[in-house]
Amino acid sequence: MGDRKAVRDAEFQSFVTSRWPRLLRTAFLLTGEQHAAEDLTQTTLEQAYVAWRRVGAADDPEAYVRRVMINAHARRHRRRLREFLAPKDDTGLAHEVPDTGDRIAQADDRGALLAALAQLPPRQREAVVLRYWEDLTETQTAEAMGCSVGAVKSNAAKGIAKLRALPGLAEMVTQGGRSR
Repeated sequence: MGDRKAVRDAEFQSFVTSRWPRLLRTAFLLTGEQHAAEDLTQTTLEQAYVAWRRVGAADDPEAYVRRVMINAHARRHRRRLREFLAPKDDTGLAHEVPDTGDRIAQADDRGALLAALAQLPPRQREAVVLRYWEDLTETQTAEAMGCSVGAVKSNAAKGIAKLRALPGLAEMVTQGGRSR
């Protein structure tokens, strides 16, 4: 009995070690805050550890854990926990346009994208993050979100349309060929 537990623990540890950065990035994109992302990732991995026998036997353990993360995030949102991706009011700040090859420019662009993601409803944000940032297929995204492929297409299309309509993002894309 102790040997099987040690093997399961070693498998789980190997999984966590190899997937931690990607899971943390997904959690950050969903929550928009480093500490909230770490909490969401930790909660997700706690649940995965308890059910590791089932998770480890799944066809795609990472997809299983991602689904657990999406569900945990949805539960947090339903409880009305506030998420902060950007300050609410930065109108008094002067915004400069840095050079395109500059790391600060990339950080500014990332900040603008995170602020834009914060404006999306949770399901649209989940669809956009999983489809376009995590580069999952529509089917994988649907499995992670627990919905149909049609719902993924709809939420992703609406989310992208809202992002395209935001003036800050439109300016970022059209400024002198700045592209990601």
